[in-house]
Amino acid sequence: MTEVNKISTTKLAKKRGMTSNELFAQLSERGLLKRDKEQWVLTEAGERLGGVHMNGKYGQYAAWPEDVDFGQTTGAEPLAGNSNDKLITATAIGKHFELSANKMNYILSELGWIKKGLKGWLITDQGAKLGALQGEDSRSGIPYVRWPEKILNVKALKDSIDNIKGVDKPKTESDKMDSFRHKFEATHRATDGHFVRSKAEMLIDNWLYMAEIVHAYERKLPIEEEMYCDFYIPTGKVYIEFWGYDNDSKYLARKEEKQAIYKKYNFNLIELTDDEVLNLDDILPRLLLKFGVQAY
Repeated sequence: MTEVNKISTTKLAKKRGMTSNELFAQLSERGLLKRDKEQWVLTEAGERLGGVHMNGKYGQYAAWPEDVDFGQTTGAEPLAGNSNDKLITATAIGKHFELSANKMNYILSELGWIKKGLKGWLITDQGAKLGALQGEDSRSGIPYVRWPEKILNVKALKDSIDNIKGVDKPKTESDKMDSFRHKFEATHRATDGHFVRSKAEMLIDNWLYMAEIVHAYERKLPIEEEMYCDFYIPTGKVYIEFWGYDNDSKYLARKEEKQAIYKKYNFNLIELTDDEVLNLDDILPRLLLKFGVQAY
């Protein structure tokens, strides 16, 4: 009987068009490999798929049949390199959009899909909903994130990259049909130069600026629906909405629609009323702290 040729995990990754870090991370997630001090060792599940331990120049390592089918793992999703659902890193995404991996990670963070860990990057709930998987460098243990290749076509990501690159895009039909934003022009100039649509929004903007909290005004939410927040704070991924015009039926309907979307995506939301805007020094620090944002 002919013995099946077995190769290291690193060589197998190269053969399947992946990085070794990606394959090690995926095999670990599937319970086929585990870390034992500074080494990767096979689990019982890994051995059942034909994995063996071999001795090499740098010690023991895991080896696999060249034609091993990791899809045999019960209940597991197909591995990248083993199906059409390829997983890619920020490096590959950046290369596609002609940006560095570092800048790409900060764009993904600003969108609220990942967050900075003590070292490396961690998936948020929103990132997980997009199909992201947590990875870990096989040597350093530093976490990173892998994405389904379809992320390259997500409109929110493409819009953010266009904004970063300064691409001037025409208004969408949704922009033109937004009666509220059309009716109430942004004529109030805040201290930081933002033009906002009401005195209350100006007070909120000024407070954030004086508290040295980086914020965006009317940032489009990173979702398929066409919706804009009043304020967005990248640190903590916090959205702020000011609710006024309680006697306007169209405004109240718009308010309910926006609240439903915030709830649907489980976004971090702070809602402010007229009375609270007049007392921001007492209200906002406490509310922001709930989401890890410290003021003063």
